Amino acid sequence: MRRVVVTGMGALTPVGNNVEEFWKNLVNGVSGSDMITRFDTEHFKTKFACELKNYDPLDHFDRKEARKLDRYAQYGMIAAEEAYQNAGLADADIDKDRAGVIWASGIGGIETFKNEIEGFLANNRIPRFSPFFIPKMISDIAAGMMSMKYGYRGPNYATVSACASSTNAIIDAFNLIRLDMADLFITGGSEAAINEAGVGGFNSMQAMSTKNDEYKTASRPFDVSRDGFVMGEGGGGLVLEELEHAKRRGAPIIAELIGGGLSADAHHLTAPHPDGEGAKLVMKNAIRDAKISAEEIDYINVHGTSTPLGDISETRAIRSVFGAHAFKLNISATKSMTGHLLGAAGAVESLAVILAIRDGVVPPTINLKERDPEFHPDLNFTANKAEKREVRVGLSNTFGFGGHNTSAIFKKFEE
Repeated sequence: MRRVVVTGMGALTPVGNNVEEFWKNLVNGVSGSDMITRFDTEHFKTKFACELKNYDPLDHFDRKEARKLDRYAQYGMIAAEEAYQNAGLADADIDKDRAGVIWASGIGGIETFKNEIEGFLANNRIPRFSPFFIPKMISDIAAGMMSMKYGYRGPNYATVSACASSTNAIIDAFNLIRLDMADLFITGGSEAAINEAGVGGFNSMQAMSTKNDEYKTASRPFDVSRDGFVMGEGGGGLVLEELEHAKRRGAPIIAELIGGGLSADAHHLTAPHPDGEGAKLVMKNAIRDAKISAEEIDYINVHGTSTPLGDISETRAIRSVFGAHAFKLNISATKSMTGHLLGAAGAVESLAVILAIRDGVVPPTINLKERDPEFHPDLNFTANKAEKREVRVGLSNTFGFGGHNTSAIFKKFEE
């Protein structure tokens, strides 16, 4: 099958509003967590999150356009535009019939839905909904808007698999290019769930941290005192391109995507399989698809949400799949800095893997003060400080409620 390379990257995250700012702050171990400013949290169990910093939609859209886009779509459009520019596509002569967009969101326009229902109830249930209610809310509209903006007439859709959504999008784009159904995709994901409905809903599941007095360090994967994830928001985008297509137009080749794995836990609505059966399978599937051995992988950016069960399950799976090599890997959970971007997590964490390959630096797992004795003491969680290391091959894991598991494997590009 055809080879697929990464030629563009875009990021809008709680630790940086572009790729290089995001990467600098990851390497420096900067926490994106702070008290929520978006709404009054007086009656909420969790009062903090990883919000975007210095974000004003009018810096990117005119007022009329901004009103037509839910925040998740705004974030997606911004991340996609950076990837598009980064890939040198603005002046590129490409066949737009063979260029597409696959863009993910786990939840879509939850803020729009909340606002419209609140307005309906405040208006004595008289139906005066915005004509943009449905287009703003649906999870596929970001992909559709991108295709219209860039004139890409190839495959165009959204993937939804909870927190695995954007890695699903990346893998779908990868496979369609390999199968000669397209030459180029803008892909990734975005999420904007920091609002009363999003925070309240996850609070009711007891999925999020409630360490309000320690909000800066509340996202603490692998720590004995972890108590749940910290919600993040934003978007991450990639341009994936068939190798010869990229070379013909002189595109910058940042890394190669060599394998993708998919699996299901088939176990529980929200909890992972205790022994990580689905996580084992998805990593094995990705490794087999990449046609490499497990020993060739240098770095795993784990799902690592800082939940009591999830971190244990994933680590058990890694030890099972990698055996003795598990102790030679660098492992890190960048959600300790960005928070959990839900459906956008996979795209943002794929960027972290690609950048680790590019620069030979593994970003840390911050806030790891007292390692949970459940984890083998010789596993290298890249605790609290980035480590220099040549990363030839890196793997990104993302898992979602419903038991959805995805793994993507990136490699340093070689002719």
